[in-house]
Amino acid sequence: MSKKVLVISASPRKGGNSDMLCDEFICGAKETGNETEKIYLCDKNIHFCTGCGVCNETSVCVQKDDAAEILNKMVEADVIVLATPVYFYTMDAQLKTMIDRTVPRYTEIRNKEFYYIMTAADTQTANLEKTVEGLRGFTLDCLPGAQEKGIIYGVGAWKVGEIKGTPAMRQAYEMGKEV
Repeated sequence: MSKKVLVISASPRKGGNSDMLCDEFICGAKETGNETEKIYLCDKNIHFCTGCGVCNETSVCVQKDDAAEILNKMVEADVIVLATPVYFYTMDAQLKTMIDRTVPRYTEIRNKEFYYIMTAADTQTANLEKTVEGLRGFTLDCLPGAQEKGIIYGVGAWKVGEIKGTPAMRQAYEMGKEV
């Protein structure tokens, strides 16, 4: 059965290491007949949550930016891939900002399969556990019926392109095929 796969690339560098892993994941997912879409958060206008609380009553954010469109796609997707470079042992600001902006409809992001893609200059996957815990705090702790399906650790990648030829590239492709 074909699934709708939404890949959210939080890399501020198009074609950067985490973005390359997104593309490999997409290749694998398409190969097995899934519908895919990738959103580059860096191309979107997404404001910070102001904590005004209006959305708690209306399920609509008062801010007029691209967050509502992305949130709608998250609600419609079967599979969501959250991809981020790791800065100071956590997800980057672009992804965290988008996660914060899901508040108006986060309870509608239910029964989704989640994959995490992370890249870091650090060479130890254990050092990325804080990032994983942050992602799990959103997905597994807040979203009804969320399932963690896989994690790709793209370690030892600092400069653009250093991820090429690493095991993470093949892993991203194979995980995409498993969708």
